[in-house]
Amino acid sequence: MKITKIKLVCILGLFASFSTSCAVRENTSNKPARTTNTSKSTIKRPDPKSVPPIAAVPVDEDFKVNLPAIKREFRGVWIASVANINWPSRNNLSVEQQKTEAINMLNMLQENHFNAVVFQVRPSADALYTSELEPWSYFLTGKTGEPPYPNYDPLQFWIEESHKRGMELHVWLNPYRAHHSNGGAVTSQSMATKLSDITIRLKNGMYWFDPADPRTQGHVSNVVKDIVKRYDIDAVHFDDYFYPYATYNRGADFPDHKSWAAYQSSGGTLSRGDWRRDNVNKFVERIYKEIHAEKNYVKFGISPFGIWKPGYPEGIVGSSQYDELFADAKLWLNNGWVDYFSPQLYWPIDSKGQGFAALLNWWKSENTMNRHLWPGLNTVEVKTSDRPTEIKNQVELTRQILNDDAGVIHWSIAGLTKNSNMLPNLKNGPYKEKALTPKSPWIKTTSLEKPTLFTNDNGSFVQTSWSSKKISNVFQWVLFTQYNGVWETEILTFEKLSKEIPKSKDGKTLNAVAIKAIDRLGNESDYMAKKMK
Repeated sequence: MKITKIKLVCILGLFASFSTSCAVRENTSNKPARTTNTSKSTIKRPDPKSVPPIAAVPVDEDFKVNLPAIKREFRGVWIASVANINWPSRNNLSVEQQKTEAINMLNMLQENHFNAVVFQVRPSADALYTSELEPWSYFLTGKTGEPPYPNYDPLQFWIEESHKRGMELHVWLNPYRAHHSNGGAVTSQSMATKLSDITIRLKNGMYWFDPADPRTQGHVSNVVKDIVKRYDIDAVHFDDYFYPYATYNRGADFPDHKSWAAYQSSGGTLSRGDWRRDNVNKFVERIYKEIHAEKNYVKFGISPFGIWKPGYPEGIVGSSQYDELFADAKLWLNNGWVDYFSPQLYWPIDSKGQGFAALLNWWKSENTMNRHLWPGLNTVEVKTSDRPTEIKNQVELTRQILNDDAGVIHWSIAGLTKNSNMLPNLKNGPYKEKALTPKSPWIKTTSLEKPTLFTNDNGSFVQTSWSSKKISNVFQWVLFTQYNGVWETEILTFEKLSKEIPKSKDGKTLNAVAIKAIDRLGNESDYMAKKMK
């Protein structure tokens, strides 16, 4: 039977449209697939019956083009659960109220072109997720160890809803805090009770795991590995709390006499400060390696206090995380034990003793392994008369200093909502266009396959659809359209598999269409392009 070229294209186009609608996202344990082991996905897939049988547009099947670079910038926000700072807003909300608050936050972030959420799932040796290692959080239900009713998994919910909106979900854990002073009574369910032999009560009512004790390191390691193994997360995130701030113990030294004595009796020769730093250094390196051993594509990020030591760089004054928190954050960055680093630069640009640009440039000079350097901004209460303008200027200054690997994390989502001018200043300024997160070239992963693109004439529109053989590895799509020789770029979520594209717009004619697949690390596939004739 003789089939003309145009009929063959039409048949193939209809077959691909049906295949695209029926695509199922695969489960693979050793590739960056979209997987979960905790609950069934609620994402709806297209109905194959909804794809209209329309005629194919004649195209050049091997069309080579020069596509524009895709805009990239990390735009993250911290969402704190400790003391009900951000979510949930109270510890007695119903499950539906919790979900509604989460959806409202995520919709706001999506609408304002954010692309990452840093969600606190372990505020103090507790869990906002299903765990056999630690109890349900007091900040979730009002009672340590009590699950939500009706039962659901908040972390799984946040992951699915973030990913549906094209945003990364980073799990934020506080590694050493065993109980928060705002976390209700210490009960038999609390880890401060269950692991009391490695827990120290501080004078402000906090309980802290002893960072020097191998059992502390082993327990936190198991918590991290458990989350990485069971959940489809994009990163693990630690904040600036290592050894506690001196104010937590009313200025007194951290009471780790027992483990210090054991170290000395075993023949240890380090000073007490160096010994404490060595404990944290080994722990950070261990966590970094264990995360990547479990799932290579899951990033590890740390957000240390913004000053390493006073005088670094010259003129900087303030607290020393090196001497007070016993956190040698410079070493971690120098050694590449992180995938991204977010020093908390919570001061105004014109601060005399803590200059924003001076500190960021210094951290950049220490970034010898070329990891991501995305500073934390004090969007809530940076000390200035015009916070929205200050934060916008800090984002733009960060771009100037970091160039193609720019990004920030905003502390916190409350800073975006409590000042009515904050979001408009960002969206009308530096966040006017969507952006992909920067690539992480040191993390090796399987290359994405080139997607397949189909175009069909639909009168004044071109019905366009696309797919990929290994669609489970796709996190987002980038659609390119060319009008009168000028390319336009659109970033789409992973479940978006088709679009009607107008043949003319603003008096300009559609010349070409192209598609790329993007994986969860921001890597781009090769493109497929089609020329409109």
